[in-house]
Parts: sequence; structure tokens; C-alpha cells
Amino acid sequence: QGTEEDKKYRTYELEVDPEQDDKATEIKVFRFSRPHMRAFYCSWWAYFVSFFIWLAIPPLLSGIKETLNLSRDEIWNSGLAGVSGTIVASLLAGPVCETYGARIPFAVILCGISIPTACTGLVKSAVGLSILRFVIGFSGSSFIVCQYWTSRMFAENVVGTANALAGGLGGFGRGLSPLLMGSILKGFHDDQEQLDAWHYICVIPAVLAFSLGVLVYLISDDTPKGNCNDRKGDGTMPGVSVISTFRNAACNRNTWVLFFHFASSYGVEITMKNAAALVFRHKFSQTVEYAAAYASLVGIMQLTARCLGGHVSDRYFARSGVHGRLVVQVILLFCEGLLVFAFVWAKSLPISILVLVFLAFVVHAAEGSTFGIVPFVSPADTGSVMGIVGAGGNVGAVAYSFGFRQWDYRVAFYVMGCMVLISSITSAFIHIEGHSSLFDALQPQNKPEQRIDNEEPDTDEDTQAYTV
Repeated sequence: QGTEEDKKYRTYELEVDPEQDDKATEIKVFRFSRPHMRAFYCSWWAYFVSFFIWLAIPPLLSGIKETLNLSRDEIWNSGLAGVSGTIVASLLAGPVCETYGARIPFAVILCGISIPTACTGLVKSAVGLSILRFVIGFSGSSFIVCQYWTSRMFAENVVGTANALAGGLGGFGRGLSPLLMGSILKGFHDDQEQLDAWHYICVIPAVLAFSLGVLVYLISDDTPKGNCNDRKGDGTMPGVSVISTFRNAACNRNTWVLFFHFASSYGVEITMKNAAALVFRHKFSQTVEYAAAYASLVGIMQLTARCLGGHVSDRYFARSGVHGRLVVQVILLFCEGLLVFAFVWAKSLPISILVLVFLAFVVHAAEGSTFGIVPFVSPADTGSVMGIVGAGGNVGAVAYSFGFRQWDYRVAFYVMGCMVLISSITSAFIHIEGHSSLFDALQPQNKPEQRIDNEEPDTDEDTQAYTV
């Protein structure tokens, strides 16, 4: 609990908890006040634009492939390089946030990655394309920075909702980028102009990213009490070692269980966007356009489902602590695993589409509930925990994608469904210090035994509290 001297702001527009370093205990979506809601909006704006520039290249790949005379494997390898860049950057982003806060990393990501994005048109070979996409893939780590920032600003009772809402809003950049870039391409009426447009069209998202990076740095705060550099300078915030915080997170068993959970939710989401189209194309003989349209249902409910997953996690936390969050996690992952099997077993197109809608819903909800648990794993090392867990989503996407590339799609779906069901069971291995685990009896603390009479207690023994 800080004094007035170690705070940047004397009053806040939101209710805060002094015991949690002035984190907000409520979310007011239609407010833009500093520090809490300003950080909330800056976090998802920056996440949105980061993913926009990360996925600006895929809609241009047909033109790049034809112009540079690349093979299908070379295009695949460039995509793999982009995901690899995201995994590496995600692992680094967490410890960096612990050290410098979220504001500076976001500015570095947006301004730094805008430069190679603007230089996309200078690529001359497959190797150059892979290197470019590897570097631009660093912008995928913005998800970690976004979730760290909201976790740093909002208290335990609403952190699940805050993380899920910011993640859902920012995640729209994944879907909007291909749509907008494709729309810009359609503005060129000549086919040759469309093929050549990739040489300069990426300048547009690059300028947007650089501008937002500067803005985020100037108008926001790292913590409720001020920026990390200022607080460390005046001695009100201890320094953090990047190596030690990452080591603490990596040595925590709960981190790797949640790594598996995010691989089984976000990893499945990314995989399903391609795998579902494969099913509609080959099993139900749909055209490429219709198969892609049906598969796009996976991303439609991102905001509502993800927010609901985080919100329900918060509600159950209010009832029974972390035990409640784990119950929600088990249910969502178990239902997700069953729906993966149901999708591949569906015998008709309408049933398959309906199952896909439900599957997409629980996948996004599981992503939201996962990051409702992460801030509790090791509060002093939250950024590093988030980095490892977030990287798990991309690792899962790569692993499942390799499965669909090597096996018949039915076998790949069965393997993926089994892995998701196993991940739900591993929730039993999550034991967070100071909190109840999955199989602990519900034990509300500090609840005094009610007296059967109206007399005041006479002795200390009469005032002893018991848990139920």
C-alpha cells in the first residue's frame, strides 16, 4: 500500500485496491482516463495493429510467389519462419515487460517492426522472404505485452475479464488484416497491377504501426502508480532481473501446464482455420470460396466468446477462488475436445457447420479462461509466465499443422482431439501456492462461526473463527 508520495495520480476514476498496488477493481469500458482505462485501450490498440502488420503479407503471397517464382514449400517455410519469430519473441517479451513495463516494449515492437514491413517490396528471394517474415513475426509477441499490461492494471476480481476483453478486441487484427489488404488489392483493376502491388502496399500498415507506437509511448502509463523507469529511479519499485524472472517462471510446473492448455486452445483455433476448410472442401465437396467462408466462422465469435470465458472465470473466482477458475478451465477444454471429434464425425454440412460454431465458441472461451489463471501462477514473474504460456499457443499451432500436413485429416483431427482432452485432465496438476487446487474442498476463509444467541463473546475462545 503506497503513500501519496509514490503515486503519479492522487485520485483515480475507477475503484482501486491499495493492497494490490492500486489495481482497478472494476472496468468502465466507456472511459479513457489514466492510468487504468488508458492502458486498457492502448494495450488492445497496439495488439490490434501489431497483428495487422504481422498478417499483412499472407494476402500478398500469391503475387510474391508468382513474381519471385517461388515453390509451395518455400512459401510454407516462410510462414513457418514467421511463427518461429513469434515464439522466440514471446519468450523474451515477458521478462522484458517485467523489467521495463509494457509501454516501451509496445513502442519498440510497433516502431521497430514497421521498418521491415515497409521494406517488404525489396525482397528478391525465398531466403529473403523467410528472414523478413521471421523478423516481422516478432510483432506476434504483442499479445503477451497486451495481457501483461492489463494484468498490471486490473485486480484479481476482474483480471480475467480485462485480459479476455483486451485480447478479444486486439485479436480482431488477425481477421481484419487479410480483409483490408485484400480490399486494397481489389482496388487495382489490372491483374498485373495487383501482382506488382505487394512491392509497396505494405507501407500503409507500416506507417500506421509507427504512428501508434509513438502515441502509445507518450500517452500511457506502465503501472497504476506511474512508469517503471520513474518508479525505479525514485526507489519506489524494485529492479527485476530478466534472467531470474524467466528462470522462476520456467521452473514453475503450473506454467507448463498452462502452456499445454494454450496450445490446446489458441493452437487449435489457428489450426482449425485451415483444417476446417479442408474438411468442407474434401468431405462435403464445397468450392474453395465456400469452404473458406465456412472456416472463417472460427474467428467470428472471438470477442464475445473470449470475453465470456474470462468473465465466467472471474465469477467462479469470486465464489471459490482459483478452484473456481480451474473448474471452468476443465469444463471448457473437455467440451472442446469432444467437439473436435464431433466435427470430424458430422455426416452433413449443416451439422458440421453447427458443430464448428460451438467448437469455435469453447475454443475462444478457453483462451480467455486460461489467461484468467495465468496472473496467479507467480505474481512476481507474471510477464515471464505469460511469455511461456503465450508461446505455447504458437507451438501448438505448428505441431497440429504438421500433423495435418503428414497424416490423413481424420487421423490429424483424432490426435488433436485426444490432446485437448488430455490437457483438460492436466488441470488437476495445477497447484498455486496460497490458493485451492482443483480437487480441494471449497473452504471460504475468515468466515466466523455464527452464534446461536445474541450475547457478546466474553472470552477469546468465543471469538475463534472456523472454516466450513
